[in-house]
Amino acid sequence: MEKRNFTEQEQIRRDKLKKMVNDGHNPFVIAKFDRTHTSKELNEQFNHLSKEELATNSDNIIVKIAGRIKTFREAGKASFVTLQDQNGIFQIYVRNDEVGDEKYQEFINFDLGDIIGITGIMMKTNTGELTVRVKEFVLLAKALRTLPDKYHGMTDIEEKYRRRYVDLITSAETKYIFIKRSKIIALMRDFFNSKGYLEVETPVLQPIHGGAAAKPFITHHNTLDMNFYLRVATELPLKRLIVGGFEGVYEIGRLFRNEGMDTRHNPEFTTVEIYVAYQDMNFMMQLTEDTICYIAKNITKWITLNEDETKYDGVMISFKQPWKRWHMVDAIKELVRIDFWKPMTFAEAKKIAKEKKLPIEKFHTSVGHIINLFFEEFVEDKLIQPTFIYGHPVEVSPLAKTNAEDPRFTDRFELFIKGREYANAYSELNNPVEQYERFVSQLAERDNGNDEAQELDIDFIEALEYGMPPTGGLGIGIDRLVMLLTGQDSIKDVLLFPHMRPRGK
Repeated sequence: MEKRNFTEQEQIRRDKLKKMVNDGHNPFVIAKFDRTHTSKELNEQFNHLSKEELATNSDNIIVKIAGRIKTFREAGKASFVTLQDQNGIFQIYVRNDEVGDEKYQEFINFDLGDIIGITGIMMKTNTGELTVRVKEFVLLAKALRTLPDKYHGMTDIEEKYRRRYVDLITSAETKYIFIKRSKIIALMRDFFNSKGYLEVETPVLQPIHGGAAAKPFITHHNTLDMNFYLRVATELPLKRLIVGGFEGVYEIGRLFRNEGMDTRHNPEFTTVEIYVAYQDMNFMMQLTEDTICYIAKNITKWITLNEDETKYDGVMISFKQPWKRWHMVDAIKELVRIDFWKPMTFAEAKKIAKEKKLPIEKFHTSVGHIINLFFEEFVEDKLIQPTFIYGHPVEVSPLAKTNAEDPRFTDRFELFIKGREYANAYSELNNPVEQYERFVSQLAERDNGNDEAQELDIDFIEALEYGMPPTGGLGIGIDRLVMLLTGQDSIKDVLLFPHMRPRGK
C-alpha cells in the first residue's frame, strides 16, 4: 500500500482528531443534527427585525443551525465565526462566559473547514449584522485537510475541475452556477409537462448504436456474452414509443460519445430529446424557440439583464421572438456567393470545394456532402443571434423526412447561437422502406471510412413497419444551453465532474 505523506498542518489536524477520539469526543460517531433553519431561512425570518426587537424576544427564539467554518476571529474571550451552508454564510458569536471555559477552549481549537452544529439565540451586532449567539455547539465532522486561501480560492483551473468539492466550498460563484443549472433543467421539465408530454427513461446500454452520427463507447455484457454500446442518442427508443401509441414523450439524460474533448465537448453530456406525434419540423422549431425563451424569461432574476437578452462571450444575445429561419443553401449563397440551388454534378461540386481548400473525405460522395462542408466551414461561425438553419441534405440526415418539394433536402433544422449548435430537429422519417435504404447508405459510408455512420437497426425498421404517425423530433444540448444562460466559456464549468486527462499528461 502506498504510504501517504501529510503536510505539517494536515498532521496537526490528525493529531487533534486522535486526541478527541481518545477523550471520548469522536465527531464521526454523530449521525444526525436536527436543524431548525438554514442561513437563508434565518435571514428571511429575522433580518427585518431590529437589534432591540431581537433582544426583547431572544429567549423565545432558539435556533439550531449547522455549517462549515469559513472564518474565525477572536476578540478577547469571545469569538466571531462565519459558517457556510448550501444557501450562504451566517455569523455566530461565542462567549467564554456563556459556554464555559472548557467548552470555549474546545471551540477555539477548531479549524477552518470543520463542520459544526449550533444551538443559540438571534441577535444583531452594533453594526446591524444578524448573528446567532451560541448556547451550545457540537463538532459534526473534522476537516483533515486545509482549505485554499479564502481570498484567492483555487487558482489552478485543472484542480478546480478535479476537486470540484473543494471548488464548491471555496467559490460561491461555482456553487451558484450549478444551482442555476438545476433550475434550468427544472424549468425545461415544467414546460414540457405543462403541455402534457410524458417523461420516460430508455436504456443506456444498447445492442446497436444509432440515432446520431457519433463514435460509441463499447462495453461487454458477461452473462449475455455480447457487446453493448453506451447510447449516443435516445432517438430510436423514443420513436419506438411513438409507434407504441404515446403521442408526446421526452427524456432528459446522459449521452456518451467516444470523441475529442475541448471547451464544447465532453465524452458524456446531457441532452433532452422530445418527440411529438402528428407534428412536423415547423412545429418543433416553434417548440424549441418557446422552450428556450420560457427558460430564459423565468430565470431572469438570476442571470440576464432582462427577459429578452443575455451577455455571452462578450456579445449580447437577444431572445426576442421570432427567431431567424434560414435555408442552408440560402445561407451559403448569401455568405459564400455559391449557389447550390443550381443543379450540378458531384464532380462540379467537388471542384468548387477543392478551390476553397475544403477537406474532402473518401465517404464524401455527393453534392449534399459538399453543401454540408461549405456550411460548416463558412457559415456556422457567423450565426451569432439565434438562427434556425433548415433544409439539410439527405446524405447527412439519415433519420429525417425528405422534403416534398425538393428531394435533395430534408425537413430538418439546427439551432445556432454564437456559432454553436444548440438543437437538432426534424420531421421524422416514418417510411420503413426509405429508412432501410438510408441505413444501407450509411453502411456504405462506414465501409468508406466514416466510423461515425449509423448501424443497420432491423428492429427499428420492423417497428416502423407497424406504422409510426407523422412525428416531429427535437434534441437540445443542455450543457451548452446552461453555458449560454450562465455565461460560461467551457463545458467543464457547467459539469460537476468533467472528464480530465491524468495528471502530468
